[in-house]
Amino acid sequence: MRVLIALLAALLALDAAPVLAGPTLDGVRARGQLVCGVNTGVAGFSAPDSRGEYQGLDAEFCRAVAAATLGDASKVRFVPTTYQTRFVALQSGEIDLLARNVTQTLMRDTAMGFNMVGVNFYDGQGFLVPRASGIADARQLDGATVCVLPGSTSELNLGDYARREGLRLQPVVLSSMDEMTAAYQSGRCDAMTTDASQLAALRVSALREPEAHIILPERISKEPLGPMVRHGDEEWRDIVAWTLAALIEAEELGVTRANAAEMRGGQDPNVLRLLGATPGFGKALALPEDWAFQAIRQVGNYGEIFDRTLGKGSPIGLERGLNDLWTRGGLMYALPLR
Repeated sequence: MRVLIALLAALLALDAAPVLAGPTLDGVRARGQLVCGVNTGVAGFSAPDSRGEYQGLDAEFCRAVAAATLGDASKVRFVPTTYQTRFVALQSGEIDLLARNVTQTLMRDTAMGFNMVGVNFYDGQGFLVPRASGIADARQLDGATVCVLPGSTSELNLGDYARREGLRLQPVVLSSMDEMTAAYQSGRCDAMTTDASQLAALRVSALREPEAHIILPERISKEPLGPMVRHGDEEWRDIVAWTLAALIEAEELGVTRANAAEMRGGQDPNVLRLLGATPGFGKALALPEDWAFQAIRQVGNYGEIFDRTLGKGSPIGLERGLNDLWTRGGLMYALPLR
């Protein structure tokens, strides 16, 4: 009985304790803007459109975080980053959040000082080759030159794959995606390698004759892509992580941009917690109670975002595959919002 009373007292004290916002959220609020590091241009993830506005899965996630923290999805300043500058920008505090189709790895999570906040796209590294080459299997690339980006997991994976399969692969290291694509199209490289989703995007958005190129079926690595924040601000890490979880949970519960307001007045306790009709969860994050409601109402659930940026509602036309909900055979699974 004494143990139970002590536990209840501790819980009551915890509930009464003030929730600290953390320095990153304080900075976001002070400037009235989220500063989000994105790619310089990968269709489907983050790339400027004809008006110069960034579009894609990662760009939309940045907008969802802005909606959750500031109540307005438009209050984002996008900072394009390269493979060389992406981590420096996050470490230095130039950006609040890195959402740049970055692979989550042990060293990045530890020695480099970043916190992973969840996976927003499950990918794998592949190869793009000219259809006319007749290559149908990655093992047929023995002796080939392969375009790859420096300082990336793709460069490391290429070396591992060559050693594992006993292949002679000659890397042609280019400093940017544009340079890599140009070198491949000029015939300087027999193949190009990076995440398969990026290859699919490049094929339709950057190559002169998309149908003249194929993505080989092999995936030579696991590439769990997702947003990152700096170590040292756990409150901010919680906000970004739970925003991603809320978008996934919304899809599972059937909450969309169009019906979020209506469902907020319904009876499902899971929906009421998600949308802030049941109070307490916003307070726990030092946010307004409608933080998730604003993200979903202004940006959409995970499935809506995927469809219009990468999926069947986009020029890229990717199948959901591993990025479908766990209830439909995929890996997207949100931790309980309780």
